[in-house]
Amino acid sequence: MPKEHRKRGRREEKKRKREREGDEASKRRRSDEDEQRGNTVDDDFPYGAAEHVATADPGEIPFDGLLDEEEQEYFKRADTMLELNQFSDAEQRDLFLANIYQEAKGKELKIANSQSCSRLMERLILTSTPEQLKALFEKFSGHFLNLAQHRFASHCCETLFLRAAPIVSDESLASGKANPGSETKGSNTAEKLLLDASKEFENNLGYLMTDIFASHTIRVLLVVLSGRPLVNAQTMSLLQSKKKENIKAASREKPLPGLDSVERNVPDSFHVALDRIMKGIVAGLDTTSLRALACHPIANPLLQLVLDLDFRQSGKSKARDTTSLFRKLLPDDPPEEGTDSASFFSGTLYDTIGSRLLEVLVTNSPGKTFKVLYHTLFRNRLHSLAKNEAASYVLVKALERLNKEDLQEAVAELCPQIQILVDRSRTSVVKCLVERCQVRGVDLQPLAAALGEAYGPNPQEKLKRMLRLDSVEGENFSNERRKQTDNQDATKAHASLLAQSMLEVPGPLRELLTEGILALENRDLLLMAKDRSGTHVLQKSLTCSGDTAKYRRMIMPRLITWTLDLVTHPVGSHVVDACWQGSEGLSFLREKVAERLVQHEASLRDSVPGRAVWRNWKMDLYKTRLTDWMREAKGRTHGSKTGIGLARERYATRKQQQASHGKEGTRHRKTTSFRTGANAIVAAGQG
Repeated sequence: MPKEHRKRGRREEKKRKREREGDEASKRRRSDEDEQRGNTVDDDFPYGAAEHVATADPGEIPFDGLLDEEEQEYFKRADTMLELNQFSDAEQRDLFLANIYQEAKGKELKIANSQSCSRLMERLILTSTPEQLKALFEKFSGHFLNLAQHRFASHCCETLFLRAAPIVSDESLASGKANPGSETKGSNTAEKLLLDASKEFENNLGYLMTDIFASHTIRVLLVVLSGRPLVNAQTMSLLQSKKKENIKAASREKPLPGLDSVERNVPDSFHVALDRIMKGIVAGLDTTSLRALACHPIANPLLQLVLDLDFRQSGKSKARDTTSLFRKLLPDDPPEEGTDSASFFSGTLYDTIGSRLLEVLVTNSPGKTFKVLYHTLFRNRLHSLAKNEAASYVLVKALERLNKEDLQEAVAELCPQIQILVDRSRTSVVKCLVERCQVRGVDLQPLAAALGEAYGPNPQEKLKRMLRLDSVEGENFSNERRKQTDNQDATKAHASLLAQSMLEVPGPLRELLTEGILALENRDLLLMAKDRSGTHVLQKSLTCSGDTAKYRRMIMPRLITWTLDLVTHPVGSHVVDACWQGSEGLSFLREKVAERLVQHEASLRDSVPGRAVWRNWKMDLYKTRLTDWMREAKGRTHGSKTGIGLARERYATRKQQQASHGKEGTRHRKTTSFRTGANAIVAAGQG
């Protein structure tokens, strides 16, 4: 047998020796990591939750096989073509999809588990007809437990559940909503397939709720079974992270408008399955274990959803159920100071993960419980909670439920702390105070004075400090770099939201913002119009309700001078769009903007933002039918009339009524005189 070819020399021998020692060390390190991984659950859940999680783990996930190189290359190419969607017509696209389904027959699980081809499976699910979707569902049935724990296949399961939800609604409408669960046993309806999938998870919820991939699938399934809106900011934040890749595909069938953004009607069997899953999540865990999971980064979003659905399904009466999640977290009723529930609440307030669960708890808790929580845990330490990054969001949810008297007391307590809140960028608390004071009718003068003092006496510097206009990058930065930096700076977004809420309130708060905008120099005002956060404030100042005609007369001419510079900018073009509503009642300003747009028509048509502005300002109508455009610019439609026109119409109607009455009187007189002879005698005899 030939010997292994090795280089000679002492250096090579020492190198081989170091490699052998490194391999042995890596093996020892891996074995130590395996032991630590086995004990990780005990370290994370010191209160006994680890026992339930560890005993429920089913073991190794079965292997479904791999695609060969030719199959991977084919499916990658198919995914690219579906993403580009450059088919000549729908028939060609349907034929292409049919070929993909034929090629993927028997390989569905392999495609779902493939890193490079799982995106294709998601696109196929999004473009499937109901019959094709049910066929895919049947291929996945019996494997959902394993697929949900896979890094790539779990996304396919989520897309499959979300896509099946509207089909259930369509089938219920088709059956007349008489009895959606009365189908025959052998019928493969979307309702039956979803119920079968939910049963696969029921006995394994203990460890799935802390699984990094399966927990997302469980959340999606709960939302589908509950009937909550599928496309909703609050729902999507619970279902997926911000880093999730958004797979899109042009569907062959247009969905019903508003179906995904409103509450859905679901069969009664879904409510039964939902209740069974939520009880299964909570049943095996005691109070200590649930409190430990409340601070777990993976289990916490699932507990938020379960707590919210508990109150949606059963209302406030769920709080009296000793087996519910709410009562297990806060067993003391009421949770007064010194109790175990109050200690848990106080400690979790400052936790960046656990505080999110407390937000849901404060929002949905019964009035009696909330009053005790507020007077015990919030009222005497408002200033310390408002300063903390995590606790401030829970405080916002509490402030939204206060009555007028408690809100006045909270404003008096927090006004001296406005300077510190502004310095620490805790503007969400200030924004909540502004909005709630407007709703409850609380005097905003103390809050306006505190904000004016916190941002400084100079109106120009005050606005620049609030919106952080000085931190905007220079002109040498690319648009991509500017966008990345703005997205990372969340404080600018929160400051912009505060300024917009202040503009919605007539009075000193609005004046504080409008004075600052008018005091800006031309360069700073142009910078604000192009800034991704500041532009929303400028647009809101033009479109806010109330008497702002004086401010709009002063700011609009300055914006008109930069029409060409703004109209082709991806951010500044929205300011030009807002100028249409901002010039309401000021038709001469609308005419000036239209004249400038016509002068630079070629530049507008060469850019995407410019074409949008041209369309929103109805410039084609301006060029072809100027009279009609002027009528719309002055706030008149084709059917509207001026004051003199309405007066003429009333006069003509009155004359017509008088004429008709006169004709009736004449006709009556003629009839009477006609019957004075023999006919009158006949008529009298008939009477």
